[in-house]
This record gives sequence, C-alpha cells and structure tokens, in this order.
Amino acid sequence: MTTWFISDLHLSPARPDIAGLFQRFLQSQAQHADALYILGDLFDAWIGDDDTSDFVAAVQAALRQLTDSGVPVYFIAGNRDFLIGQRFAQITGVQLLDEPSVIDLYDTPTLILHGDTLCTDDISYQRFRKIIRQRWLQKLLLALPLSLRMRIANKLRAASKTQQPLSEQQLKIMDANEHAVREQFIQYDVQCMIHGHTHRPAIHQHRLPNGETAERIVLGDWYTQGSFLKVTASGRELISDSFN
Repeated sequence: MTTWFISDLHLSPARPDIAGLFQRFLQSQAQHADALYILGDLFDAWIGDDDTSDFVAAVQAALRQLTDSGVPVYFIAGNRDFLIGQRFAQITGVQLLDEPSVIDLYDTPTLILHGDTLCTDDISYQRFRKIIRQRWLQKLLLALPLSLRMRIANKLRAASKTQQPLSEQQLKIMDANEHAVREQFIQYDVQCMIHGHTHRPAIHQHRLPNGETAERIVLGDWYTQGSFLKVTASGRELISDSFN
C-alpha cells in the first residue's frame, strides 16, 4: 500500500546518472506501488511527441514496462515538458492529468500540481507562462521542424548554464507565495497539497483562515540526488537516494 511521487528529474542525454537512477527506481520500488505520480519536469526539455531519439525511446520503454505490469502512472506537465501530449501517453501507458488535480490519497483529498503557478512573486515568469501556454502558440511551436525545435531547446539549455548564481532574494521570489498556497487550499477544500518546481524539498504546515492546519509537501529535484515522496495509509516520507 504505497504511492510514490516524483518531479523535477530534468532527464536529458547529458545526465545519464539521473536516467540510470530513474530506471532503477521504476524497476524496484515502483514495481510494488499502488501508483506513481510524476508532477512535471520529467524531462529537461520536451520538444514534441514526435521526438524518436534513442534516449526518449528508452525512457518511454521503461515507463511502458511499469504500466504494463499493472502499476498506474499519472503525469502532470511541468514548465519544461508542457508539450507532452497524447502520443506520449499512448506509447507509455501514462495517464495525463489536468493541473491542478484533486486525488483521493488513502482517504485524504490531496491537491497535486507542478507548483510553478504558486510562485506568483515571480512576475516575469508568470507573464511568460501565460503566453507560452496559449494553445495556438503551442501548435505553432509543434509545427516547426523537429530539428529546429531541437536547436531552440539546446540554446535554452546553454543559456541557463551561463546564468550567474541566484541571490537569496531571487530565490525567495521564485519560491511559492504563501497567499497563493492558502488560496489553493481554500479553493479546492483540501488539507494536503503536493508539488514540485521550487527544488526545495520540505513538509510545510499552513494555518488556514478557519483555524485548521494544512500540510504542503514539496518534492525535490534530481540534480544532485534522487528525491521521492513515499505515501502510505499511515504517513508520508520524503526520501533521498544517491546516484551510486
């Protein structure tokens, strides 16, 4: 009776260690799960379901093996892989969920989302997100030749690597906004929320206007180690795993 949650793996051919740990997780702990939820940024960049590279094919095959074994896998898009679509779902057997979604997690209504919509202090990103998530623009991007989309993705990766380290103030702006978090708890009438995106794994307690306490669990990224949330009927545990 275990459900796993992961996010922000940022899989890419440049990091075979991350891909290897993900493969091992799918073949071990995930094999005995009630379900696996992937809350966005599974890939460092997703240029379209027509990407048939060996790397993508290997990830898809690993997910298909898990779903074929009877373990349901659910996916919510992140800011890096929001172009994942129905073809990916058909190949892998993964079920695509709307963001946000409320699930019944061992009799606890739980809100799940990637988490970038909670970072409302990051005004420039929220403006960009509103534009890039327009359906017409996504269709336009996907209509570009695959090779061109690949070059665009590579340029974006290169640009992100050359950025200076973020200041503490910048990190705070990019974190979840307390007011936005409370609004989600109230709007969806839940007392448990799980998300990723901020790369700050922790379990937070929030006091709601009605006096009740709600729990927000933040998943970690996979840049330096694997990060997993293990949920059972008796509790929740954030787990880290090395690449060795």
